[in-house]
Amino acid sequence: MDEILGQVLRNAVWERLDMLTELADRADAPSLLSVARSELPRLTEGWRAMLAAHEPDERGNCPECSTRWRQQKAPCSVWRAAYEHLVAGGLAPRPARHLRTAQPVAKVS
Repeated sequence: MDEILGQVLRNAVWERLDMLTELADRADAPSLLSVARSELPRLTEGWRAMLAAHEPDERGNCPECSTRWRQQKAPCSVWRAAYEHLVAGGLAPRPARHLRTAQPVAKVS
């Protein structure tokens, strides 16, 4: 059941991101401004929440990416992705849609 719920959640997030990308590409200026005002605060708060969970601990390890057997030094992949997409790649063009493969969903009997 967790696999099904996980897939439903992932699909919903991908669909939302695709919808926002399509709006950014095709919406007229007034519509785009309206979407930006409603969605940018949500997106920035989402990034903040995710990055807060990946803040390094007192040993300089990411508590989310580390395991008991393998510690992940900061910056972890989440912080590197944030930097790439929000700072370094801010002016670089990105593909309109994220390439992903469909994962089969296990049926529960």
